[in-house]
Amino acid sequence: MKDTLQFVGRSAMRRTMSLSVAAALMPMAAQAQSVDVSQWSPEYLRTIAGTAKYDTVAECGAVVPNDYAGRVSYWYTGPFEADAAISHTQDAAFWEAFKAAYPNIKLDVQSITYSELLDKFRTSLLGNSAPMMVRLQILGGVEFAAKGYLEPLAPEDVGYSSADFWSGALKSVTYDGVSYGIPTNNETMGFIWNAKIFAEAGLDPESPPATWKDVVEYSRIIHEKLGIAGYGLVAKQNTGNTSFRFMPLAWAYGGGALDEASDDPNYNDIWINNEGTKAALQDAVDMYVRDQSVPTSALTNTQAENQAPFIAGRLAMMIAHPQEYAKMLDLASLATGADKQVADTVIENMRYGLMPAGSDRRAVVFGGNNVHVVKPQYVQGGVVDEHAVKALICMSTSPEWSTRMNWAGSNPGHLGGFRTEWMKERLDTIKFLDVTTSMLANGVPFPVLPESSEIMNIIVPDMLQNALTGVMSVDQAADDAAARIKGIASGGL
Repeated sequence: MKDTLQFVGRSAMRRTMSLSVAAALMPMAAQAQSVDVSQWSPEYLRTIAGTAKYDTVAECGAVVPNDYAGRVSYWYTGPFEADAAISHTQDAAFWEAFKAAYPNIKLDVQSITYSELLDKFRTSLLGNSAPMMVRLQILGGVEFAAKGYLEPLAPEDVGYSSADFWSGALKSVTYDGVSYGIPTNNETMGFIWNAKIFAEAGLDPESPPATWKDVVEYSRIIHEKLGIAGYGLVAKQNTGNTSFRFMPLAWAYGGGALDEASDDPNYNDIWINNEGTKAALQDAVDMYVRDQSVPTSALTNTQAENQAPFIAGRLAMMIAHPQEYAKMLDLASLATGADKQVADTVIENMRYGLMPAGSDRRAVVFGGNNVHVVKPQYVQGGVVDEHAVKALICMSTSPEWSTRMNWAGSNPGHLGGFRTEWMKERLDTIKFLDVTTSMLANGVPFPVLPESSEIMNIIVPDMLQNALTGVMSVDQAADDAAARIKGIASGGL
């Protein structure tokens, strides 16, 4: 079953896209660029890492003089308690570097949790008390661009080229033919498993499940033989963690929320209740209800709740960022006695691989963050200091800092970051980073629609909850989600 709908502005955007934006959205290999994405692989990444040097202070100083005096207010999601220690170190280093580069720019910076940022930003806009600039998750900005809250913004505005950013990332900041943001980082996740648990369950310890059907079967076998959770299912409501881990299954089977996984998406077709998405939803139900091979707390779990059982050897498989390895090292360093021995064994047996494939493809969410500038009338005090804003954006999206500030959990938004000495150090010190980074070629961006946040953070998790709790059948849960998406398109739920 497939519904058709019209989101206001989609067709107009495709007809009226300017030549400059259209050029920005061309395949990267067709433009001058920092790297050759046509060769993207773990091997290629290692050959280019450390081959270029950048003078960030001088380069940004050419955009905004380093002696400029001004003020900038900024909201973003910085590192929090669950993040690896290196993330805190690099975040602090950036702010010290910015103060040194621009000693006369006063900073008003707030780090707000992922779950709270969107709601707080919405409220601030309604009260004309927003910050001058904000960094949002990749699917967050289009909502505010569509409502007229954001200023046009492109890489060229801060001294860079659109060719130095992923085409999928640039699509995520383009609405009605206008670019309204710059990518700070982009990421794809990989598949993690514990080789020791695989061996104890009679599975090949060095071979990850090739397909999602294998995941279901491996999870069942591990639970039945060892009495532990096989797969780290995440299904919490109102959180992006859930959609980031469910949508790769849906896309792998030929499903989606809309047609975002198609070669030429128009965002007018609802795929959330097609056979592919239902097959993915059935896999989740089979693991949670039929086999009971995933954590019983999956309904309230984010990825953070999978970390403790994994390091304790009580969880065999999960989807996660490359930062998971750094986080496991942190957790192991805090363990003592017998727990320390177990944790060290888990790290020794921790493996990363490509995401499993479905009947249609291998897929992963093309994620990350984008930085945006708010229009003055919605900002506290009614003024945006354009030069101070550009200085901060230039440094934070530079090859250097888009690499260093995303050390453990993501990758540079600026493609030049893959050529820096810091990328080489990351590849040398973050085990399996090359594997998860190579998944960027399989990345699928969420629909570039104002409604994406609600679809991915609310409707998709609700669909999972309805099916996993038995409130609805798989068919009913998928059809309910389709009806809700159609309701958004026609003006509300």
